[in-house]
Amino acid sequence: MTKPAEAAPGDTLLRVDGLKVWFPITEGLIFQHHAGDVRAVDGVSFDLARGETLGLVGESGCGKSTTGRAIVRLYRATAGSIVFDGVDVATVEGQALQRMRRRMQMIFQDPYASLDPRQTVGSIVREPLDVHGVGTSSERRERVGELLATVGLNPAFGSRYPHEFSGGQRQRIGVARALALQPELIVADEPVSALDVSIQAQIINLLERLQASFGLTYVFIAHDLSVVRHVSNRIAVMYLGRIVELASSVELNERPLHPYTVALLSAVPVPDPARELNRRRIILQGDVPSPVNPPSGCHFHTRCWLRERLGNPERCVAEVPAARDIAPGRLVACHFAEDVDGSREQRQSTGQGAPSTAPAPSSYAPAPDPAGSAPTASPAPGA
Repeated sequence: MTKPAEAAPGDTLLRVDGLKVWFPITEGLIFQHHAGDVRAVDGVSFDLARGETLGLVGESGCGKSTTGRAIVRLYRATAGSIVFDGVDVATVEGQALQRMRRRMQMIFQDPYASLDPRQTVGSIVREPLDVHGVGTSSERRERVGELLATVGLNPAFGSRYPHEFSGGQRQRIGVARALALQPELIVADEPVSALDVSIQAQIINLLERLQASFGLTYVFIAHDLSVVRHVSNRIAVMYLGRIVELASSVELNERPLHPYTVALLSAVPVPDPARELNRRRIILQGDVPSPVNPPSGCHFHTRCWLRERLGNPERCVAEVPAARDIAPGRLVACHFAEDVDGSREQRQSTGQGAPSTAPAPSSYAPAPDPAGSAPTASPAPGA
């Protein structure tokens, strides 16, 4: 494989602005009418520089995968723009869209469902080359062998079928297919979530090696913050269709400034016994609201431990929090982000708080605190 042309440092490859993806709900068998919308993505904005990896994290159903699919135009945007190298992908059609797709590809979550069981591995990897008419037949065969070797598979495996491979090998085939057209941007939709931990490490190392070799840019979607922390330059945290915090990987993990991010981090084990002793989990009360009828104002206010501690201010219900620049490159969508900084919950979610031998409470309960903070509360495992 040849490496894509070098870009200027910091050159913006992708800019997403106000992206909304709503799915209509209809009622009636014969005379259907519009009854509402599932607001899967509800105003997402971010930039992505060439060669950068942006991690998208959040609970299941927060809109991560829908955002990724909209970027590569597998879903149509309801509103907003997706500008890829100066071209708005949301408005491109026909041959222009097909040419654009040569430059952006996707690695799907399920290595079992994303490969056609009736095709050989060679034909699966070769299909993008056939669709876009790249090279002659002999050149395509040679290219398939190169791609399989690049992802660590024997080129002779091209005559085999997907059911003959393990989960990790199937995901490598998916990576080879995504690389076939030498894209600049790859959207990796939870590429390791269906794999064993040891296989996860192999795939992550493969993706990092390919990025270093070919100058790839990644949107890495996952719900495992420990994985995203390892692979990402920056991390965007999503909740109910919106980005609530965007920061560098180090800053977000060491100093989260949104109450939801604090709760997420408190559920991630830390491989440091000394720090783990200082941590307590925050259990968020209730379920994630429905994207059909999301709460007014801040979508997180119905489960927010900070709002309860501050006396349930009306602003959280009445006003949608704008994404504010708390620091250069640090965006937080919370009216009271300054109250999170330095709080007991923030310190204990990152392991920087004082050790505690008391059991974590099952619900948030304010208690006297000389620093003005309340005891931590703890997200269920899966948050």
